[in-house]
Amino acid sequence: MNKSTPKIYRTTNWSSYNRALINRGNIAIWFDPATQWYAPSKGKQGRNQTYSDAAIQCCLMIKSLFRLSLRMVTGFVQSLIQLCGLNWIAPDYSTLCRRQKHIDIAISYQKSSDGLHLLVDSTGMKFLGEGEWKRKKHGAEYRRQWRKLHIGIDAKTLQIRAIQLTTNNVSDSQVLGDLLNQIPQDEQID
Repeated sequence: MNKSTPKIYRTTNWSSYNRALINRGNIAIWFDPATQWYAPSKGKQGRNQTYSDAAIQCCLMIKSLFRLSLRMVTGFVQSLIQLCGLNWIAPDYSTLCRRQKHIDIAISYQKSSDGLHLLVDSTGMKFLGEGEWKRKKHGAEYRRQWRKLHIGIDAKTLQIRAIQLTTNNVSDSQVLGDLLNQIPQDEQID
């Protein structure tokens, strides 16, 4: 069997090609001045939060996107704020560390007009728990820990509508009620 030789496409417009390669590295990050960076006062006793959930989510997204440590995120976000000419202060790393454990992330979605067809599936995720470093150091006496991520997806738009993280021995049918509770009550499910 003879393999056909692949076609070779020659670049004829080098200036356009070079510009396209340069634009691949272009990063445009901006902050909307209308964003509520600081948390509003809740009128309760005790100290109020300094930064809003939007500010913490922004910093954590940058952390995840560029794979930075929390201290690096603080410096990076502060430099972006200065470049935008805003009079804000970036959250420090200890605030980010403390707030990332308890922050509620809202999933944006399009509401279906003709009824929601929800597809439910799960996948296994290896979880590096306390025993993992012991296993690497002392041998295979500890089992690897696995978690199941159950996802409910809109069949029409393919948007994630519900998420639940469980242990590896929980089936999709057992967690279906919790997934359905995450769908708004006014939306019809077919």
